[in-house]
Amino acid sequence: MKTLIKNGRIITAVDDYNADLLIEDGQISMIARTIDIEADKIIDASNRYVIPGGIDPHTHMDLPFGGTSSSDDFRTGTIAAAFGGTTTIIDFAVQYHGQALNQALDVWFAKAEGKAAIDYAFHMICTDLPDSRLPEIKDLIRQGITSFKLFMAYPGVFLVDDGTIFKAMTTASEAGGLICMHAENGVVIDVLVKRALAEGRTAPKYHALTRPTKAEAEGTGRAIALAEMANSPVYIVHLSCYDSLRKVIEGRDNGIPAYAETCPQYLFLDYSYYEKPEFEGAKFVMTPPLRDKENQEKLWQGLKFNDLQVVSTDHCPFCFKEQKELGRDDFSKIPNGGPGVENRMSLIFNGGVVGGRINVNRFVEITSTAPAKIFGLFPRKGTIAVGSDADIVIFDPNEEMVISAATHHMNVDYSCYEGMTIRGVTKTVLSRGKVVIENGLYVGSQGDGQFLKRGLFNSPK
Repeated sequence: MKTLIKNGRIITAVDDYNADLLIEDGQISMIARTIDIEADKIIDASNRYVIPGGIDPHTHMDLPFGGTSSSDDFRTGTIAAAFGGTTTIIDFAVQYHGQALNQALDVWFAKAEGKAAIDYAFHMICTDLPDSRLPEIKDLIRQGITSFKLFMAYPGVFLVDDGTIFKAMTTASEAGGLICMHAENGVVIDVLVKRALAEGRTAPKYHALTRPTKAEAEGTGRAIALAEMANSPVYIVHLSCYDSLRKVIEGRDNGIPAYAETCPQYLFLDYSYYEKPEFEGAKFVMTPPLRDKENQEKLWQGLKFNDLQVVSTDHCPFCFKEQKELGRDDFSKIPNGGPGVENRMSLIFNGGVVGGRINVNRFVEITSTAPAKIFGLFPRKGTIAVGSDADIVIFDPNEEMVISAATHHMNVDYSCYEGMTIRGVTKTVLSRGKVVIENGLYVGSQGDGQFLKRGLFNSPK
């Protein structure tokens, strides 16, 4: 099947030009100023951007957590992602204590099989890594699972000690893999949480007040120091504050291959949301928590100057009714996480490009190209070039929309960005050349998405 996209403004991380684009057999086969051939489908992209599909490298579909599970599975979550212009997600498989890494991976394969609307890959969360299991890391890398997440937080559930982190870094880096770090001093946070509860401080805001920015900064600095000792790259997930960003800047200035992502919630929302009346603040309980507003411009500067390389979502939704309410009398029992996979592209375009903080090339880079490079998907994904997968978004930079739970497609009963008007809207989405979003409708088929075996870590620059 041939699909022709005409009259669009093609934007990649490095290019910006007007051209036509021909798609054959799921890949981009030709780019030229004008293409006049017969095609099965012609899409007119006049006055619109033609950009590579977004890559969200941090989602949690169908994740068991806190006595419940995230409310989006691989069907609803990937359809919502597609509506927002994301055509690839990298989700997290979880290894629980006593499991082999391949056992854990099989569970997540079963969760995604036949459901995903867009392409997907996996990181592996490791919680149990005795020396005898370390070779399994290299085995997974050979299978295309080339990144692994370790936690400095959640004692008794996910937390691993520094020796385990160091050994995982050395093992993964020897085989071209990458360690992703949840960097918070979880042991100290656990003390602060217990003290707060003992003093009767149970409201949602105490989730934030017991997780200070210094705890995140300490973890970030420690993770980078361990990476330096291990002669390994490191990727800091969901960085939320300037205290942590300074640790990344310092490490990079010293030549350490330290990379980091932030998320829209830390760019647009702040601590004041926890002060909403009644139990409303529970909607924003996520880890790390929302920070004081003064951090936001510092994070935007980090994105502009490449101290932060990626914007992900950490999409992990729990419904306000029934799920978030599990912690009505104890903030530590509120399931951690919020929805966002559908809103990422438009939010970053609005706050970044429309807001004058970054240009359109950088917008494409932080939402698509950089994650493709870091996580071994480039140039198959993350760019518009002959031979690349035809994961393409037709994006209207001038149309406005109001974000609302009443109109979003995520399987959750609230939006973190309720009522926010943004400029920049995804109009048409192609996944490997097949139209999946058109005229405001999902027109794909369940199971269209394919599992992606990823290549080795590759520094974006």
